[in-house]
Amino acid sequence: MQEGKDAASYWTRTTRLMAVTIFIWAIFGFGIHAFAAELNEIVILGFPLGFYLAAQGALIGFVILIFWFSRKQEQIDAEFSAKTGE
Repeated sequence: MQEGKDAASYWTRTTRLMAVTIFIWAIFGFGIHAFAAELNEIVILGFPLGFYLAAQGALIGFVILIFWFSRKQEQIDAEFSAKTGE
């Protein structure tokens, strides 16, 4: 990776990706739980939606978020020819 302008662009894109990831994490981690009582009024397959999203949905969201973040970071690394440890 070249120094200077390319390095600044690389870190700008990486920082933006991290900020988006933290925002999505906060929605899964806090947002779903904050509205769990209201979501419990919706029942799917005998389970209140708030319970399901708080117990399982957030965990599934976290796993998907990890894979999404990893793929996006690898794309940024490839675009700026950063070493990926291979």
